[in-house]
Parts: sequence; C-alpha cells; structure tokens
Amino acid sequence: MRRNVALLLPLAIACIVVACTTYDGSRVARWESRFAPVPAGAMTPDQLLAETHVKLDIIPAGTVGRRYYRPMTPRYITIHSTQNYTGNAYQHALALKRGALRATKRRGGNRIGFLTWHFTVQDDVAIQHLPCREQGEHADFDGPGNNYSIGIEMCEHNGNDIGQTIDRTARLAAYLMRAYNIPLDHVVPHYHWSRVGVSPLHKDCPHFLLEHGRPGQTWRWFQGRVQFHYNRMLQGPATPLG
Repeated sequence: MRRNVALLLPLAIACIVVACTTYDGSRVARWESRFAPVPAGAMTPDQLLAETHVKLDIIPAGTVGRRYYRPMTPRYITIHSTQNYTGNAYQHALALKRGALRATKRRGGNRIGFLTWHFTVQDDVAIQHLPCREQGEHADFDGPGNNYSIGIEMCEHNGNDIGQTIDRTARLAAYLMRAYNIPLDHVVPHYHWSRVGVSPLHKDCPHFLLEHGRPGQTWRWFQGRVQFHYNRMLQGPATPLG
C-alpha cells in the first residue's frame, strides 16, 4: 500500500504548474491522427456511452472522500489533466478508494480532507469514481466548480495515447451534456474556476489544452470535438450516471 501511495504522490500535491504551451497545429494533427474511427450515421446516446467505455469503480459510500453525502445538481463539466506521469486510471481509482489522495482540510480550502472527482480517462477506458449527482473536491474549494460541476481527469502516464484520451474525454463530455442538460459553454477547463487563497488564482489545467496557461485556440478545438460527438447523437434522453 505504501508503494502505491508513493507512486501517486505527485497527484496528491495537486497539479504542478508546467511550462506554458502555445497553439501547435501539428500537435493537434498528431492527436487527430490517433482518434478511433467514427461509425457512419447517427447513434443513440446509449451507443455513444458504449463507445466511451465507462467502467464503474465507485468510492464506497461512507468512506474517505464519500464519508458524507453531498448532493449536487450538475451544471458544468470541468476538464482536468492529472500531471501524474506514473499513475494510470486504475491506479487513480485505487488511490481514491483507499483515501491516499489527502488534502489539508481547512476553512476556505478543501472541505473533506481528500481530493475526489467523478471520472478518470485514459486511452482505452473512462473509470467512474463518484455518482454525478454528488459533489467532488477537484476545482475551487467551496465554489461553483466543486458545488455544481462533474470533474473529469485526463491521464498523462507514460505509454498512454494522449490523442485517444482527449477524444474519449470529448465523447464522455458530450454524453454528460445530454444526460444533465449542460450546454457546451459550461464544459470548462479547471482554469475557469478561481481558487481563493491559492497562487496562481487560475490553474494552468489541463495544461496541454491551454495556451500560455489560458484557454485559447486549442481549447476551442477541444470544444469543437465535444460538439462533434454531441451532434452524432439522435434526439432523446440519456441515462444519468448516478
């Protein structure tokens, strides 16, 4: 257990600020070249969900980051990147269930003593950790990012295909938009939420979808990919994911 906790320690420290990136069309083209083929024709929301490969590995109720029931009506979807280059989605799920991702509980800061979020996505799977109608602790302490948003972390571990990870995240976000009636402009980067009492106020996250630490052309490209998958769905309801 100690070994697993040590492996995931970079995440517990929160995402480390890295060198700012600028828009790179060739990088985006490399990501697009890794996208899985898209079936022709429209599909039901359930079919899009099947493409997303969501696997349930929920933190048990009454334990660690779910010690208390904290209901939520989702209004936003917040996109993160782990900046953890050794931990995959399964290791993040294990750390969340074991309570290994501790944070200092303080007034105006983390409210429960743990980091929590709803999904971790890598190139071949999206693992769900929290029901989408429960608050996570991933964005802005006691602000709207935690109180009203579904948190999605994108993996960056060695060997993970980042292009396929981005596209799987876009499919998941599109499905969640339909399931919870969330508009595209409420699919936001972690940067969107201000963190009172923390420097910098706005986090460079997800760093590889931002320019100079801010949303720009790459983020708009990602939003376009989310809209692309949303438009593939036929009209009709989508089953909420908790």
